[in-house]
Amino acid sequence: MLQAMGAPIAVNDIEITITPGGEPKLQPLDLTIPGDFSSAAFFIAAGAIVPDSEVILTGVNTNDRRTGLIDVLSRMGMTLTLDDEREEGGEPVANLIIPTQELHGTEVGGDDVVRMIDEFPILMVVALQAEGETGVRDAQELRVKETDRIAVMAGELRKMGAEVTEHPDGFAIRGKQSLHGATVDSHDDHRIAMSMAIAALVADGETIIEDAGCIHDSFPGFENVLAHLGAEVIWQE
Repeated sequence: MLQAMGAPIAVNDIEITITPGGEPKLQPLDLTIPGDFSSAAFFIAAGAIVPDSEVILTGVNTNDRRTGLIDVLSRMGMTLTLDDEREEGGEPVANLIIPTQELHGTEVGGDDVVRMIDEFPILMVVALQAEGETGVRDAQELRVKETDRIAVMAGELRKMGAEVTEHPDGFAIRGKQSLHGATVDSHDDHRIAMSMAIAALVADGETIIEDAGCIHDSFPGFENVLAHLGAEVIWQE
């Protein structure tokens, strides 16, 4: 965004050079903020695993340092269409089209982890609906996020009948697995709560997510988007 406003900033691989002072001064601009990929990830997952679905997400940031989940899901067999690719505020942006499709397990580690560290909770939900084993390593950072996301997601998904094997730096899930509705807890972690909401879409019966208000930490209106897509959502303050 600073470059779009005329700031003298040069980027060379992992080195950023800023030259202060002088001309040109920062210029005003009209800017559409690109849609947050981490928020879009929940609906990418829903489109891929909820039967007979197609989800279209408009104006999503597709910066390749943030879209590791797309690469992983592509290895799992997902076909995602990028439409109307463009640049907004110096960032690449596109509309994403995700139809339901058959997925298979894959291995995740190394550079994948850096580029999708916030998307592992929802990846666990996707892995439950993919044939074969999905294994994740090198993701020990998940243990020290808002919660220990490996342990918390594994525990809450087990309430819905899932089998998850935990590792110190990741997890393994063999799918496909059937889920049933249950009362689960967000542990005051917005990504846990939203991931469990997507899991509820493919579970038999009703799921209650306790302490779901934390969702609004990063995605106010998430429940309204779910309802717009056809989910039956009852929100209680």
